[in-house]
Amino acid sequence: MFCDRCGEDAAQGDHAACAAARELEPPRFCPQCRRRMKVQVVPTGWTASCVEHGTRTS
Repeated sequence: MFCDRCGEDAAQGDHAACAAARELEPPRFCPQCRRRMKVQVVPTGWTASCVEHGTRTS
């Protein structure tokens, strides 16, 4: 598994800053494959799409 904000291995390093930032931001990387996701932010939320694993929404 990978960090969905920085894209690094979630098991290594400290991701406290990533977790804090994710409260306000959508994910940028797919947590399953580490691919950069296409993100769209709208007033009602966000959608993030990975070509391999589909779409996540807020």
